[in-house]
Amino acid sequence: MDKMNHSSAEAEAETIEPLRYLSKGEAAAIETELLRDYRFGQQQLIEIWGHACALAITKAYPLGSLSKKQPTVLVICGPDQNGSIGLVCARHLRMFEYEPTIYHPKRSPHSLHQDFTVQCEKMDIPFLSYLPTEVQLINDAYNLVIDAMLGPEADCVNIKEPYSGILVTLKQVKIPIASVDMPSGWDVEEPSQDGIHPEVLISLTAPKKCAMSFSGKHFLAGRFLPYDIQKKYELNLPDYPGTDCLIEL
Repeated sequence: MDKMNHSSAEAEAETIEPLRYLSKGEAAAIETELLRDYRFGQQQLIEIWGHACALAITKAYPLGSLSKKQPTVLVICGPDQNGSIGLVCARHLRMFEYEPTIYHPKRSPHSLHQDFTVQCEKMDIPFLSYLPTEVQLINDAYNLVIDAMLGPEADCVNIKEPYSGILVTLKQVKIPIASVDMPSGWDVEEPSQDGIHPEVLISLTAPKKCAMSFSGKHFLAGRFLPYDIQKKYELNLPDYPGTDCLIEL
């Protein structure tokens, strides 16, 4: 009996270890290790993350809860990995019967990113040629915006066009914003006072330090991480419910 009590006390002690919030360097190191040592492919990781992001959107904004007649969603994609995750997210949302439209102003020449673009085009997902600066047009046309622009690898101090202009527009929209991995324009390591303020944040792998004071709906998608990596970086990830690949924190 004592032994049982002891093990349950141990289990309890384990569950109260706080979730680890990653610095920019730690996030990069984990990804490098996944690609190099664990032989994950970049396309595989982007697909896992993009699918999980789409599932998070379905939980935060179920089809039946959307205020507009059409289940329209605007997905704004950046030039790097976050943008590709946005493309995958849009494709899965289309499968889940949402109506995504993509704005992808600077397309990467990387063949991987081009593949994800073609997949969306073949699903008849429309691409905008420009983003209206008239904010009301965005508010009227879409139920929400998915911000898949600038990830942890971006330089938040020196944001260039068109993304600096897009951020100005997003600060004015009245419809909800859901950000992929971190809100675009924020510093990875600290929350932003004057940046965009998403209603939903979908952290990938483990949350970044800037999310520590995030007060909106916060999802984590990281159930694929090998246990040795979880242990090495002391991530203390929460227990995911059932067979879900994401959890609301």
